[in-house]
Amino acid sequence: MRRSSLLTLLTRLTGAVAGLVLAAPAQAATLTQVTGFGSNPGNLAMYAYRPDNLPAGAPAVVLLHGCTQNASGYFANSGWRKYADQWRFALIVPQQSSANQQLSCFNWFVEQDITRGSGEALSIKQMVDYARNNYGTDPGRVFVSGLSAGGGMSAVMLATYPDVFSAGSVVAGLPYRCSPPATTNACQFQGVNKTPQEWGNLVRAAHPGHTGPRPRVAIWHGTSDSTVVPANATELRDQWTNVRGVSQTPTSTASLPANTSLEVYGNNDVRVYRIAGMGHGTPVDPGSAADQCGTTAPYILDTICSAYHDAVFFGLDGGTQPSPTATASPTASPTASPTTAPTCVTASNYAHVGAGRAYQSGGYAYANGSNQRMGLYNTFYTSTLKQTGPNHWVVGC
Repeated sequence: MRRSSLLTLLTRLTGAVAGLVLAAPAQAATLTQVTGFGSNPGNLAMYAYRPDNLPAGAPAVVLLHGCTQNASGYFANSGWRKYADQWRFALIVPQQSSANQQLSCFNWFVEQDITRGSGEALSIKQMVDYARNNYGTDPGRVFVSGLSAGGGMSAVMLATYPDVFSAGSVVAGLPYRCSPPATTNACQFQGVNKTPQEWGNLVRAAHPGHTGPRPRVAIWHGTSDSTVVPANATELRDQWTNVRGVSQTPTSTASLPANTSLEVYGNNDVRVYRIAGMGHGTPVDPGSAADQCGTTAPYILDTICSAYHDAVFFGLDGGTQPSPTATASPTASPTASPTTAPTCVTASNYAHVGAGRAYQSGGYAYANGSNQRMGLYNTFYTSTLKQTGPNHWVVGC
């Protein structure tokens, strides 16, 4: 080949390769650490995920990992990335360190970290502010979800910053201010029983000057969870239905895949998902279907895709959710006078369960229908139940 022809060929090949390099797509979005997001009094690390071409005014979801986990692992396995890409919202993923807590648990039980304007709660709020100021996220569409200690901290954020979060989910978590004053062991392994009003008062006291709506809440719990006993799901329900001003009797119930029962309270104010036989962890359902997500890992359990149901509950799929209820405390609803005396039964909790008036979970008995907690499931603890409808019982008579 003549030298001039060889040079011409090399020039063309070089230009073609350069064109391919120039035409290569931009690097896909990744979870990225963010520094300098605020004063960070809780000494947390901030990670963020912004899908490619995230539009201005996009929603933001804060994800809070559980003990022994970290931001990257929870982001990778929980299933939330799929819906962030699909429905175009940002993820803010705080990370705890063993320097703050030996097992890298968020400090849902430490006074300075669960109070508005201080500690870890303020650090997380500063991350939300950073996303709003730097990513252009919508301040009116901010949500939070967390597992275990992260679930406890999710409840903290909903209680202390109702002016920031529109809704949230608590996965295998605990009510706000269970500890203190109770010990963490009592909260986790026994459950602390308070009235709905007592639980609600703790939330209202977290930001007493707030006059706007309080967040809507989804609660997830496995019935075989021995790390955070299932009684906490019922106490969380009592807390947030009271805060939202709705009854502790569900307006509807449904059966979902993976032996999951759903109780809906009020006008979609509070949702409780109970997964029969599931232990301690975030529910996922690996697969490619629209309602499947996530990857199994320690404390990430193959049952049902909680991220999908939460994203829809938050309204991130473009669906319209009910308008917020601004009621700060529950009000009594008038009821018709019964034409016949209600059926009342006094018996041991063991006998109630055996007769089908109640069920047991995590060592406690719960009334069928109302799901009200009756106390320990044994032959020594006695309760009175009143039947108010077909297979619907309430405590007292």
